[in-house]
Amino acid sequence: MKIVVIGGTGLIGSKLVKRLQAKGHDVIAASPASGVNTITGEGLAETLAGAQVVVDVANSPLFEDKAVMDFFQTSGRNLMAAETAAGVKHHVALSVVGTERLQASGYFRAKLAQEKIIKDSKIPYTLVHSTQFFEFMFGIAQSGTEGDKVHLSPAMMQPILSDDVAGALADLVLGEPRDAVVEIAGPERIKIADAVTKYLRQIGDNREIIVDNQTRYFGALLDDTTLMPSAGVRIGEVAFSDWVKTATPPPVR
Repeated sequence: MKIVVIGGTGLIGSKLVKRLQAKGHDVIAASPASGVNTITGEGLAETLAGAQVVVDVANSPLFEDKAVMDFFQTSGRNLMAAETAAGVKHHVALSVVGTERLQASGYFRAKLAQEKIIKDSKIPYTLVHSTQFFEFMFGIAQSGTEGDKVHLSPAMMQPILSDDVAGALADLVLGEPRDAVVEIAGPERIKIADAVTKYLRQIGDNREIIVDNQTRYFGALLDDTTLMPSAGVRIGEVAFSDWVKTATPPPVR
């Protein structure tokens, strides 16, 4: 089966491509670097020709409200139009648990707009809502950094290892379209402040932590339910408390 992974060279995309190729599928890791651009439309028709499934795990390169909305709406419309023309049978997109509850954030408003474009198309789809990746802890810390202090919310989350995300995606990609949302999460519930603090201390980052329930998560205030999955969630294998013991700093870019 021919499968195109949009954002196929990123953290999740690269892991997913390897898993699908190991199962014997014809998988294309599509990105601007490979000549496939969902904003301009460059390379879409040629790359999607003959594809049965398209997986979109791409993220916006910019996070300002207008820029991120423009990215997800333009990319979504171009991609769904190209998939319709190519006769794609299943569209799989990665999104975030709690997206509909995080609408004070421009980023999550844009993600919800992307989901609407997918749902409004006539292409069978599966929306995969994931909790926060373990590897995203440094990004959360940086988003709450003010001077030499890190402000963190005490709200609960249930983070998941990127390998477990890729594993869940691979299963869903090879299954029948759900025309619905599927949630995935890690096995362990933990406060954001506790998880990020453990990660920072593990990598030798000793900045002062300020725990404050008024700290916003990418523009949105949280409570203990905002980022948590529902009862029917698919659970990953690796617990955060095990992973963090050997965690390393993010790569320097």
